[in-house]
Amino acid sequence: MNFEFTLLAMVGVAVTLGLFAGRLVKKLGLPSIIGYMLLGTVMGVSMLKMFHHTHLQELAFITDIALGFVAFSIGNELKLTTLKSLGKSIGMIIVLESFSALILVTTLVYLVTGDLVTALIFGSLAPATAPAGTVAVIREYRAKGKLSSSLYAVAGFDDGVAILLFGFTAAVAKQILLSNAGISQGSLAAGLIKPAVEIVLSLVLGGALGFLYSYLVRKLESRNNIPALTFGFILMGAGLASMFHLSLILVNMGIGFVLANTAKKSTIMNVNEQLRSLMPLLFILFFFLAGAHLNLATLPSLGLIGIAYIIGRTTGKIGGAWLGAYIGGANKTIRNNLGLGLLSQAGVAIGLSLLVSQEFASIDSPQAQLIAASVVTTITATCIIFEIIGPITARIALKNAGEIPDAD
Repeated sequence: MNFEFTLLAMVGVAVTLGLFAGRLVKKLGLPSIIGYMLLGTVMGVSMLKMFHHTHLQELAFITDIALGFVAFSIGNELKLTTLKSLGKSIGMIIVLESFSALILVTTLVYLVTGDLVTALIFGSLAPATAPAGTVAVIREYRAKGKLSSSLYAVAGFDDGVAILLFGFTAAVAKQILLSNAGISQGSLAAGLIKPAVEIVLSLVLGGALGFLYSYLVRKLESRNNIPALTFGFILMGAGLASMFHLSLILVNMGIGFVLANTAKKSTIMNVNEQLRSLMPLLFILFFFLAGAHLNLATLPSLGLIGIAYIIGRTTGKIGGAWLGAYIGGANKTIRNNLGLGLLSQAGVAIGLSLLVSQEFASIDSPQAQLIAASVVTTITATCIIFEIIGPITARIALKNAGEIPDAD
């Protein structure tokens, strides 16, 4: 007799197997999330196809919820006193690691293709960092110290800088393309204002929700009610961000940031205690689904552009973080290790590549059509590489810094 698994049952199987897959790879000295992703890859669109594209679309809300919790937990670690203790180095690191990735990728892709528009488009996608992998590794190993605090700060604010740089660089690339094609051009200023407005509104919305959340959490009679309130606000943040085309990460990070800087220490500890038991489940679901989305068939499409992108982004992130930390006066441990924790790349970069593809596909130019056809496939392929190596290098960085208890 044949039994057809329902989607709900398959998610249950995935969570159960994911738990043990994570434990297995951890015994090999790798972060558990690598096990979750590998299991997702096996059961997903690349291999067994137990989770096909329709399933993944129906489960997309789980990814948003998990990412919302990740962003909230980042904000909850960003106390103003901690940021002040880290000094100006954080700002320098965020700016230079983002700009370095953009510049190096643009340069290398231009050397490979000889096409400035293509180079600028791929360069504009390089600064984006996926914070989930870094946060998952920090939490799994219970890492504490200045490097961990710096990674929380950089991974959190990196999203805003990445959106700004993408908006500016992609707008310039589009203007050059339209000029080359002899098509009447729109306003460059309009293309630059939109990402800035998105960031400001995301932070304003996150701050407003954060003050309301902080007020209500203090009124709860039992800390057992904290998960329900937190869950509700993160869903509101994610939903409103989607409705108004804002940054889900910045909105939910804003909620956690306000809590961390306005609530009593005992309240923050109660919130963190309730989150501690929930986050591992969310990480299993998030990284399993990330693995299920990975289409290994895209890897052969990497080509020279993909290789240039990987080399340029890796060098830019690590080198830029080192330079920013050096100029900002950060200690040697942060200088030598922070960049290793910033290599993960996934949802934001793929989402931005989709925007490029949709916008360029509507332009009557062979050059635009070629970029539209290749950008999503290439970025998806490179994200597979970065999602695998990112958590591994993050663990190496934390271990080098001596911030993983009993690392051996």
